Amino acid sequence: MSSDLRRPARALAVAAHPDDVEFGCGGTLAKWAAGGTTITHLVCTDGSKGSWDPDEPVGELVATRQDEQRAAARALGGSGDVVFLGYPDGELRAGIDERRELTRWIRRLQPDVVLGHDPWRRYRLHPDHRNAGFLVTDAIVAARDPHFFPDVGPAPHRPTALLLWEADEPNHTEDITAFLEHKLRALLAHRSQFRSTHHIDDPADEAQVQRFRAHIAARAAEHGADAHVDFGERFHIIADL
Repeated sequence: MSSDLRRPARALAVAAHPDDVEFGCGGTLAKWAAGGTTITHLVCTDGSKGSWDPDEPVGELVATRQDEQRAAARALGGSGDVVFLGYPDGELRAGIDERRELTRWIRRLQPDVVLGHDPWRRYRLHPDHRNAGFLVTDAIVAARDPHFFPDVGPAPHRPTALLLWEADEPNHTEDITAFLEHKLRALLAHRSQFRSTHHIDDPADEAQVQRFRAHIAARAAEHGADAHVDFGERFHIIADL
């Protein structure tokens, strides 16, 4: 189990939906941003199915989730500028057109480290998470080699490491002990997800909010134990890109 990469100059986190980055690597991004890393969020879908209310207007939900994602990015130390690819929620494909678009952003942003979903996680139900993970792996290959999408500029770019969160076989831990609160603030920025994802039925009920915070802290403590730190985030790292 390795731990604590050297802080990258630029990091790109690629998620299926708004809030996935904060769950998967929010503390790591906050730590790096505090040290001077430029962090960028890229969200593949529009988040339009992220509500249990069948009467909620879809257009309003999409706009709300984008605003929440920008606020979460700022809570982690980012600029608040987020790339939204806008594919329909629940219908993301790991196809050639989608790979081309992500390749374009990797070449444009030139991240040293890319973070994303582990597409090989067993028993993963949500197709967007699987496909977002495969998009990341496939676009990294395309972005580095000049004969893939030669019409997509700028020049090819090869990141130095890929970190996959929610990995079945984690082999790397980032110490987020000093940045757990940043992760929590970013997660709580996603107020539209309180009921469905955070299990907070009443935002005014402090006990429910604290229960959510305790759940996230407990998971971070479990992850940190591998590296003998108070709180951590676990990944499978691929460094030979």
